[in-house]
Amino acid sequence: MKKQFVVLGLGSFGASVAVALQQLGCDVVAVDQDMERIEDVADKVTYAMQADIGNPELFEALGSKSFDGIVVASSENLEGSIMAVLGAKEAGIPYILCKAHNKRYAEVLRKVGADAVVFPEKEMGRRIAKNLVSANLADWIELSPDYSVVEAAVPQKWIGRTLKELDVRRTYEVNVVGIKEGERVEITPDPELPLGRGMILMLVGSNEALKRI
Repeated sequence: MKKQFVVLGLGSFGASVAVALQQLGCDVVAVDQDMERIEDVADKVTYAMQADIGNPELFEALGSKSFDGIVVASSENLEGSIMAVLGAKEAGIPYILCKAHNKRYAEVLRKVGADAVVFPEKEMGRRIAKNLVSANLADWIELSPDYSVVEAAVPQKWIGRTLKELDVRRTYEVNVVGIKEGERVEITPDPELPLGRGMILMLVGSNEALKRI
């Protein structure tokens, strides 16, 4: 059964989340007060509707669907975000993620019931900065302040050697959870496979261990 999500607010962050969820096979209801934004995503999501996200009657208008989660993606209007969180809680939506404008907004949203709060611009800035100073990294995604997942080119000194020979987990304190080569992705890497130039490793570990590599 497809998972169902509501995305409130269709700025650049909200629209990208809504479309990405739809592409991942979910049913997505996208909501915004701006008709132009609605039209931009209408053919890319399950259903798009025009409404004020702070309207207490919004969740009645959404009907009786059993949504798996909601993304409150409008951070400029704190009152509207609060009303949306309260409405989602009353509607029994089990997971609420909010975009926040600053730390004060985040604290308030957590207190009224948000399960998670994100700062997309700040997080993207940190991600880009890490990629810039780590030239061999294809991507870096933080799991927590201390641990991350990275996609990295095979280090020069690893080329021609196998994961078993390198004993990556013990020697480097990271786990190789996948290998990408062209369009092919192997999520259970063969420990006897010699690593080649052009392969991309998916590594999980502490930020300190990843930086050492």
